[in-house]
Amino acid sequence: MKMNELEQLRQIIGESTNIVFFGGAGVSTESNIPDFRSESGLFNAQSKYGFRPETMLSHSFFINHPQQFFEYHLNEMIFPDAQPNSAHIALAKLEQQRKLRAVITQNIDGLHQLAGSRKVLELHGSVLRNYCLNCGAKYGIDFMLKHRQDIPHCLDCGGIVRPDVVLYEEGLDSRVVDAAERYISNADVLIVGGTSLVVYPAAGLINYFRGRKLVLINKSVTDYDRKADLIVRDSIGAALKYAVGE
Repeated sequence: MKMNELEQLRQIIGESTNIVFFGGAGVSTESNIPDFRSESGLFNAQSKYGFRPETMLSHSFFINHPQQFFEYHLNEMIFPDAQPNSAHIALAKLEQQRKLRAVITQNIDGLHQLAGSRKVLELHGSVLRNYCLNCGAKYGIDFMLKHRQDIPHCLDCGGIVRPDVVLYEEGLDSRVVDAAERYISNADVLIVGGTSLVVYPAAGLINYFRGRKLVLINKSVTDYDRKADLIVRDSIGAALKYAVGE
């Protein structure tokens, strides 16, 4: 990573009080949460469970194979000991400085909030929230972790308790999407980090940006690189830590 890229990022952040951050799996991998779409994630799912992650995390698989769905979800998608990394901490600091207006995330781990961020739009929900399909009773992550070997059932009515996450074949929450569109379209600076921008409709949100500077922090090439004002090819945690300061 060239030092002038970091200095440019620091300058862009320093000159704006209307920043929005849009992040994906790469933000959480630095907290040792693996990306289930990676080659190792695909191999693990196929070899251990016999299905691709996208299949096991689909609505139809949840309905038709609940035992296998929960076995995969509760053992492979939840990391209760994970801690916020430098990226989460830097973004929380920017919000405290009233420079960052919102974090829009595709992740479901709740680490942005754990780091101190308050305005977090979770496009795909959160594993920390769970609810009964029958009566709507709400349950936390500790309840779910007690059922890593079976299907979690509601203590009140016996209904199945599912995670409040958006599965494949399910639509995103329109209220969250509308808010994300609003924040991005009104932003002066949009920083996109840790996402390959290939998962739609979430990735399409970047098209709402009409602001001054589009920054991409990503180790791999994306289809949006040609639109970016600044591209940083390195660790998102290291880049944000440097640009925001200690």
